[in-house]
Amino acid sequence: KALKLHYNEQLSAKQTLDTTLSNLAIQLKSNQSQLDEGQQALNLLNQQIEGRSAQLDLLITQRKVLFADKNPDDEEKHLRALVDGAKTHLYETQRQHDATEQLVKQLIDKQQTIQQQLSTAQQTLEEHEIAFNQKLLEHNFVDEASFKQARLPRSERDALTEQQQKIINDLQRSQSLLSQSQSLLTQKLATPLTTEIREDLISRQQHLQSLMNALSEQIGAIKQQLANNEKRKSDNQAQQAAIEAQKENLQVWLQLYKLIGSADGKKYRTFAQGLTFQIMVSHANAKLQKMSDRYLLIRDEDSPLELNVIDNYQGGEIRSTKNLSGGEGFIISLALALGLSQMASQNIRVDSLFLDEGFGTLDEDSLDIALDTLTSLQQEGKLIGVISHVQALKERILTQIKVEKLSGGHSQLVGTGCSKIAG
Repeated sequence: KALKLHYNEQLSAKQTLDTTLSNLAIQLKSNQSQLDEGQQALNLLNQQIEGRSAQLDLLITQRKVLFADKNPDDEEKHLRALVDGAKTHLYETQRQHDATEQLVKQLIDKQQTIQQQLSTAQQTLEEHEIAFNQKLLEHNFVDEASFKQARLPRSERDALTEQQQKIINDLQRSQSLLSQSQSLLTQKLATPLTTEIREDLISRQQHLQSLMNALSEQIGAIKQQLANNEKRKSDNQAQQAAIEAQKENLQVWLQLYKLIGSADGKKYRTFAQGLTFQIMVSHANAKLQKMSDRYLLIRDEDSPLELNVIDNYQGGEIRSTKNLSGGEGFIISLALALGLSQMASQNIRVDSLFLDEGFGTLDEDSLDIALDTLTSLQQEGKLIGVISHVQALKERILTQIKVEKLSGGHSQLVGTGCSKIAG
C-alpha cells in the first residue's frame, strides 16, 4: 500500500511536470517569435540606416544648397537611439530565451529522474503484488477482498501486536533471569551456603511453604475484603446520589415550609394576606399619584403587613407611617381607603364613600389636594360624604346636611333631602 501510494504521488508529480513543460514550450515558442521579430526589426533598422545614410548624403548635399544653416546631427542621434533601443530589446529577448531553455532542460532532467523512480516503484509494486498474491494462495485466500474480510479489526490487531511485543519482552526478560539464575546456581553449587542434611532442609522448606500458603490465604482474604469494601463504596455512592436527589426534592418542601409551615397557619395567612395587601398598595399608589407626587407606599421588609412611605421630596427617604404628620397621614389613609374600595368594586360596585373628620388636621394645600381628589371621584359617579366641622369645607361643598341643636338635648337635620316626620 505504501508503494502504491508513493507510485500515485510520483505519477501526480509527473503530470504536474508535463503540464509545466508544455507551458514552458509554449513560452519558448513565444520568446523565439519575439526574438525573430526583434531580429527582423533590427535588420529593417539597419536597412533603414543604410538607406537613410544614402539619403543623408543626398540631403546633406541638398541641405547645403537649401538649408545651409541647419545641423544634421539631431537626425543621426535619433536614429542611433532607435538602433540602441532595438539592440537592448534583442538582448533582453535573447536573455529570456536562454533562461527558458535552461529551465526546460532542468525540467526535462527532473522528468527523466521521476520517470526512472516511477519505473522502479512500479517494478517494486509488481514484485510485492506477486509476493502478496503468493502469500494469499499459501494461506488459502482467494483474493485481497477475502483477506480483508477475514482480517481482524485494526484495534484488535494493534492489541495483539502490543501483546506480542509484551510477550517477547517478557520472554527476553525471563531468558535473562534464567541465565542469571543458572549462573547463580553454578556459583552457589561451587560455594554452598550450608552443610545441613537435605532432609532437614526439605522439612524446613515444607514448614516455610505452609507459612507462605497461610500468608497467601490471608492475602486472598484481605483482597476479598478490599473487593467487598469497593462494592460497599460503590453502593454508598449510589445511595449518596439518591440522598442528593432527595435533598433537591426537599428544597421545594422547605420553601413551602418557610411560607406556610407554622403549626397555627400564621405564615400562610400572612403570605396570602400579603398578596392581597400588595394589590391594595398598588391601587392605593395609583390614587396617591393623582393626589401628590411626593409619596409612594411600599411594604415593610421585616413586617409584610405593615407600610412604609417613600418621600420623594427628601431624596427618596423611606419613612415609617408612625412619624407622618396629621395631614400626611390623612392623605395616605384616603389613598388606602380609595384603593380598598377599588378592590371591593371588582366583585361589588361601591358607589358611596363616607369620610368622618380628619380634615381638621390638614393644612391648606393638603385640604385642596383631598377635595380635588374627592371631586374627581364624584365625577366618576361615586357618592362622597364628608363629616366635618371645618369651615373651609362648608364653603367648598354646596350640598350640605347640617346638624342643629335643639333644646332639651335634641338635635335636628337640616338640608337637601331632609324633612320632618310627623309624630
